[in-house]
Amino acid sequence: MSFKIPSLDEMLKSGVHFGHVVSKWHPKAESYIYTIKNNVHIINLEKTQESLESSFKKIDEVVKSGKKVLFVGTRKQSRELVKKYSEVCDMPYVNLRWIGGMFTNFKTVLNSIKKLNKLEEEKETTNFSKYTKKESIVLTREITKMNKLIGGIKGMKELPGAVFLVSVKNQKTAVLESKLKNIPIIGICDTNTNPTPVDYPIPANDEAVSSIELILDVVSKQINESKKELKENKEKKDKEKKDSEKE
Repeated sequence: MSFKIPSLDEMLKSGVHFGHVVSKWHPKAESYIYTIKNNVHIINLEKTQESLESSFKKIDEVVKSGKKVLFVGTRKQSRELVKKYSEVCDMPYVNLRWIGGMFTNFKTVLNSIKKLNKLEEEKETTNFSKYTKKESIVLTREITKMNKLIGGIKGMKELPGAVFLVSVKNQKTAVLESKLKNIPIIGICDTNTNPTPVDYPIPANDEAVSSIELILDVVSKQINESKKELKENKEKKDKEKKDSEKE
């Protein structure tokens, strides 16, 4: 399949090329740096395009295997965008804070997810009619609190096939747990970030809202495209099977 990679012009307009000031650079990000302008590292956007294509190939593989891609972005400027674009492609997300043990102690997290889903179902069907008014208020508050923390992953039933990190530098625990559970990492790496632990690093500005949104937009579109192809392939196989049974 072909991948829809943003043009150099689109990335320039979104500020994807702006890295950090020279004093804050990480030496292992050197291969992604094109030049220095006004004491700021400028990212080589051709490298960004190459990295996006590699990332899309992995995303395509994960989605077509029936697995989920977990979106992670907990900084203020990315929270709403992570929620928006993960919902666009119907994928789980974490946008408040990473729960320690989310992957390494997934069984406990899964129990919390089951509890939240059960409480929401009970509220939906009975509005907590069997409880006192005070108990009902407490349970409603608990639902709100749990949704803030795990609402984005309440549809998860197993570990994801990959994680997409909006800012690798700010997700050290997520990186560590992904490594421990052998979950592929796709992530935006700015010039102040060590890309070595990341399986599919995407060199790009991880602070500007316009840059983050452009990357999230193309990632979500790729996921939807892969899901569409998966569905079409399944329908084609089902049709072929039915036709062969008729003969």
